[in-house]
Amino acid sequence: MKEAKIFARAGQGAITTAAILGEALFYENKYAYAFPHFGAARMGAPMNAFLRFDSKPIRLRSQVYNPDYVIVVDPTLIKSQNCFTNLKTGAKAVVAVREATVIPKVAGVDIYSLEAEKIAMELIGRPFANTVLIGAFAKMSGELSLDSIFKAVTNAFAEKPEVLEKNLAAVKKGYESV
Repeated sequence: MKEAKIFARAGQGAITTAAILGEALFYENKYAYAFPHFGAARMGAPMNAFLRFDSKPIRLRSQVYNPDYVIVVDPTLIKSQNCFTNLKTGAKAVVAVREATVIPKVAGVDIYSLEAEKIAMELIGRPFANTVLIGAFAKMSGELSLDSIFKAVTNAFAEKPEVLEKNLAAVKKGYESV
């Protein structure tokens, strides 16, 4: 079983990110379980979303404590939320960075960074980095195809055609940026 932990602030799309990745993994004939965890239910509060996936059914229902993958949507959380602690050996992370972002060196962890908010602003017109990071995760992890991601994103935004094409472009750009 593989596990991913997403670090974001409430309102940045972490739950949507986990759900889209879970659905995309389903298209890869894998079982997936995506779920959130948050404290104070207010916009901007630090929160996590989790994703487990495997070739067989998943029965474990606890938080993810030792992930194989980390996605950091908001770089201001890197230090305060200890985003790179307790990772499995050989873990990989994809991090949205801003100009002044400092990413620590972590032994045994491959960390990929990209200006996901900047890409989102250029393609979507809003600073929602999550679809950019979904594409980056697909490329970084090698766990799922771009086609499966496109299918899941299309389903997620089916009722919002005005933003669907922009989000598909953001996924593709994130994929190409890693």
